[in-house]
Amino acid sequence: MDTPWFVYLIRTRQGHLYCGVTTNVSRRFAQHSAGKGARALRGKGPLLLAWQSEPMEKRAAMQREWEIKQWPKERKEALCLQQ
Repeated sequence: MDTPWFVYLIRTRQGHLYCGVTTNVSRRFAQHSAGKGARALRGKGPLLLAWQSEPMEKRAAMQREWEIKQWPKERKEALCLQQ
């Protein structure tokens, strides 16, 4: 495997879940927390890293992110409880 990729879920102050993909979860979470990440998370803090996947290939991570984004919130919540 080349560079490992991860899918992650971040919980906002309102309880919403944001799904993203990155090669470095801690760096990306810090960017989101500082308001320099996705616009969807700006002003929604404090943020909590709710879940992250095992490392995988980029293509698999992007596919998994798309799949998770299609899920209802209840299924995402169940995924968070598995970790």
